Amino acid sequence: MKATIYSIATELGISASTVSRAFSRPHMVNESVRERIMATATAQGYELNRAARGLATGKTGLIGLVVLDITNPFFPPLVRAIERAASASDASVLLVDAESGGADAAEQLRRLSGQVDGLIVASTRLPKAVLQDAVGSTPTVLVNRAERGIPSVVCDNSEALRQAADHLVTLGHRRILLLQGPDGSWAAKQRTAAVRGWAKDAPGEVELIEIGPVEATFEAGWAAASEIAAQQATAVMAFDDFVACGVVGGLAEIGLSVPGDVSVVGCDDVLLARTVTPQLSTVKVDFDELGGRAVALLSDVSAGRTARNVVVPGSFAPRGTTAAV
Repeated sequence: MKATIYSIATELGISASTVSRAFSRPHMVNESVRERIMATATAQGYELNRAARGLATGKTGLIGLVVLDITNPFFPPLVRAIERAASASDASVLLVDAESGGADAAEQLRRLSGQVDGLIVASTRLPKAVLQDAVGSTPTVLVNRAERGIPSVVCDNSEALRQAADHLVTLGHRRILLLQGPDGSWAAKQRTAAVRGWAKDAPGEVELIEIGPVEATFEAGWAAASEIAAQQATAVMAFDDFVACGVVGGLAEIGLSVPGDVSVVGCDDVLLARTVTPQLSTVKVDFDELGGRAVALLSDVSAGRTARNVVVPGSFAPRGTTAAV
């Protein structure tokens, strides 16, 4: 027979209402009694009916996760990390692909906000006012974007990008090209600012060339290869790994090798960066930390606890796509 609150109550000799409260309002049940209920529920193989609990508590046990573009390799490891952290907190994740922003993204947020207990919104490019209107009063945490007044978890790659640029200079590179990321992207602005800040302190003979903005796609990196060659840059720092791998492919198409003719650095350390040949030099993001901290921060926001913005530092990983001039 399937385990129910009644079978648990019968075994323990307590009322079914007490068992129900242990799941829906655990703070209202004596700790020792609650522990006995949970142990018996586990032994009987009891599965909590989230729909029923939602009717009783007004809580769904669902976290809405909105990502900018699920085809970008940045998002799968982030989604996995958030799902793991949510599962450990007895919550489930409802995933929505916002398809690179726009009016549809705002409407998706409005619909989702009424179905979940809280929202984690990753890399959105929606204007702040539109974003706040779309989420309404639903507890919300941003990932990979920082906005005053909205709790956030971001990866600060500034120091790691400076290390990457110093690495290129050490290898003898003096014409370094920065391939900027998309307009409206918080991460693109942060990364561009970090490299520009480094350039101000770089040796006088070092020249930083900027092109872009480009979209965060493999095709955009590929298309930029001809301009990189025209600029006679010996090294490229690309917005992210997806773009960087496109650059490697585009340079090969026009007869330039990596790292023989041009060194290339990406950002994020997605799986693609470690599966291309040669492996991509890149700035590493700790996705497990990023996702875990996002779920923990959302829990704080939902409970009305003081929520502090979280910054996770990146690190530079030199690999096969960078070499001496």
